[in-house]
Parts: sequence; C-alpha cells; structure tokens
Amino acid sequence: MGARETSTPPALLQVCINGAQDLAQHPALPADPQLAAVDAERAVAAGAGAIHMHPKDTGGRDSMAAEDVAAWVRALRAACPGTPLGVTTGAWIHPDADRRVQAIARWTELPDFASVNWHEAGAARVAEMLHRRGVRIEAGIWDATGLAAWRESPLRGECLRVLIELPDEAADVVRGHAQGLIAHVRAEEPDIAILLHGEARSAWPAFALAAELGLESRIGLEDTLTLPDGRPASDNASIVRAARSLREAL
Repeated sequence: MGARETSTPPALLQVCINGAQDLAQHPALPADPQLAAVDAERAVAAGAGAIHMHPKDTGGRDSMAAEDVAAWVRALRAACPGTPLGVTTGAWIHPDADRRVQAIARWTELPDFASVNWHEAGAARVAEMLHRRGVRIEAGIWDATGLAAWRESPLRGECLRVLIELPDEAADVVRGHAQGLIAHVRAEEPDIAILLHGEARSAWPAFALAAELGLESRIGLEDTLTLPDGRPASDNASIVRAARSLREAL
C-alpha cells in the first residue's frame, strides 16, 4: 500500500464586513446589527472562516460602547455560530487611550478577538486590557513604528496573529512592502500566524500575494468595494466568492 496522501487545509479567509467609512459609500454597509448579521451569514456560507467587524452606534459611527459591542456580538454570533468573531479598537473611536481601555473593561459580551493598531498611542494598554478580559489579540502592523512597538511588547508572543496591513498603494509596490514587514515579523516570532491584507488599490494584489505565500488573508467591504475585475461588489458574500475563486486559480 502506498503512503497516504495528506492535504494542508487552506489558510484562513477572514471577511471584514464593514469599516470606518461613511455608510453611504455602499448599500451593504448597514448600521443595524441584525442586517449586518444577515450579510455576515451569507459571507460565511460563501467560505469565510472568521469575521472582523466595526460595531456601530445608532448614528452609524464606530463604537466601543458596551451596549453597541454587545448588540453586534450577539447578533452576529447568533447568525454565525462557531465562527470566530472580532472587533476593532481603532483610536479614531476614542483618541484618548484611557477611554478605549475603560470601554473594553465594561464589555459584557466578549468577541473572540480584537484588532489593535500597534502604531497608535496607548496600543500596549489596550492590548493588556484585552488580554486581561480573555479576548485574543490581532496585532495590526502598518509601518516601522508599529513594528517597533509590537517588538517591545511583553504580549508579542501571546497574539493570536499579526495583521500586516498595507495602505492604499499601487499594485507594483505591494510585494516589496509586504515581504519586508513579513521578514521582520518572522524574525521576532517565527511561528506566529500572519494575516496579510491591503485596502482599496492594494486589497486584491495583497490578497493574491497572501494566497501565493500561503498566508492568512482577509477581504470584504472594509477593504474594497469592488471585485478583482473592478466591478462593484454587491455584498460581502460576492467578495468572498471572488476571493475563493482567485485563490483556487492561483
């Protein structure tokens, strides 16, 4: 009998269902958690293995308030049971780090993970509070400043994954930019999971590079409003389907 063949499961595909952008930019960017839950359920059915979201207040603004986080976590967890669910802790919500830390301390419904932009003031304190609450940390690294701060963090090795996040930049610079950050992260934590993603012009090139390198990836209406061919995306599920097709083709 020959050796049994084994296959490696595909790397995580996370859907980022919404972001800090104006809700008027796309009809599938609702402020209502129940509508967001329906959209997220479709994206998971299309192949997403985790969800990143920005809870909103009643005015459609990003929120870390306990009641808003609870409403969004409950709605999406009910619609997508068993799917890991994460939220943002971006400093644009509360520039004062004390307010972000206090908001996390008041959460009553905990997400599975939360992203922390390590270049932001107070990131280490936000990460410490998440760790104390039992919420796993995604370390968002955009640049050398964030990389240096993460490198010095005692929680560096405790992070669920590192998000290497590329800005809106031309496709021809994506590879060099991404590979430089990947090399620095690997030098510090060789075994940590890395999720590579971009935004706007870099979103699909970064996704293709992640597929080529076997890295975790994310895609969705937070990062791009279009499909790989430039056509407008109807919803997050259509983006996830296109991402799966692109990854299989690569």
